[in-house]
Amino acid sequence: MSETPVESMSFEAALAELEQVVTKLDRGEVPLEESIALYNRGAALKTHCEAKLKDAEEKVQKITLAGGKAAGTEDFNA
Repeated sequence: MSETPVESMSFEAALAELEQVVTKLDRGEVPLEESIALYNRGAALKTHCEAKLKDAEEKVQKITLAGGKAAGTEDFNA
């Protein structure tokens, strides 16, 4: 696993590492202490990814046409 600070990671890097964490935890082949550390790292990665997605969603909603008229934004539910 990466020791890169979560807050400095791109969305893609954080998501890739989160997938690795989930895979390791699903296998159940790591000792308890490592599982706890992985879980904590995974929780931080999940929170970071959610924040990045929310920020991206807000940026998309702010896209406007000339004259300041909204470009027809809608709620996005993925």
